[in-house]
Amino acid sequence: MKCLRVASPSLGVPWCDVMVSSVPATIAVRDLRKSYGDLHAVDGVTFEVGQGEFFGILGPNGAGKTTTLEIIEGLRQPDGGEVSVLDMAPWPRNPALLPRMGVQLQASAFFEHLTAREQLRTFAALYGVPAGRADEMLETVGLTDKAATRTEKLSGGQAQRLSIACALVHGPDVLFLDEPTGALDPQARRNLWDLLRAISAEGHTVVLTTHHMDEAETLCERVAIMDHGKILKIGPPAALVRELDQPVRISIESGQISLDEARALAAGADGTMVGDDGTSLTLVTSEPAIILAALADRRALAGLRAQGGSLEDVFLELTGREYRA
Repeated sequence: MKCLRVASPSLGVPWCDVMVSSVPATIAVRDLRKSYGDLHAVDGVTFEVGQGEFFGILGPNGAGKTTTLEIIEGLRQPDGGEVSVLDMAPWPRNPALLPRMGVQLQASAFFEHLTAREQLRTFAALYGVPAGRADEMLETVGLTDKAATRTEKLSGGQAQRLSIACALVHGPDVLFLDEPTGALDPQARRNLWDLLRAISAEGHTVVLTTHHMDEAETLCERVAIMDHGKILKIGPPAALVRELDQPVRISIESGQISLDEARALAAGADGTMVGDDGTSLTLVTSEPAIILAALADRRALAGLRAQGGSLEDVFLELTGREYRA
């Protein structure tokens, strides 16, 4: 272990000591900076991503997520700081590093008039990969039945799968995904999640940016929440949610106990609020164990739902609730 000094505005102090593993990180970012005139797009960002880790970068529009990712990928030159990917600097463009990275950008752009198989074989040829590997990747992403379909005829979910296949066809060690499910319907998103889990299980290091908090909670081992070019919090989603200490909403079907009984029950747990809309009786409490035990004693658990805080609550607590175009 070693001690690393990093900025921590969320703790109310300019710097704090954080213990990190001495094992070399797949990605190491130190005090990364990028400005455009007076706009500090990336302002002192520091983090590490371990080998085989699924890491998420979250933030509102304009937070600096994509700029950070593009610098790490070697697509953009930083103004300051250090970046290491697989123990190599990505900028200036590093020919030794490029074959070991896979990049899926926000908007997929394919060669015109090619089928899915031709598209993937073209990408494979650029990396000197046999055509057979391209056909294997079609099967991996579930597009074998669309091999002869021109890319412009693919659905949004199919195009995203093909884009990820193109990023993986050469067998990279690190995969970068910039909002891969941004324009997909719920079914296509869940379908793509299954693919990304499988990719991660093969040992690839995956870095994801997303606006979907449920996506980050489901897929990521750790997340960094950014705003105004800075990292506000970093850690496993479940740990960040626990730190928030949100009250729990406990709901049961109306009619199992009266509103007066529910209020008497709530008196045993300080600060508990009770409401009944005729369909559900809801208790909002910071002492869920007491409330659940009392409901169980009364055999009043039909339709039970217990909902605590979420990563979305953490996100809104840190970045605010105002809309940003």
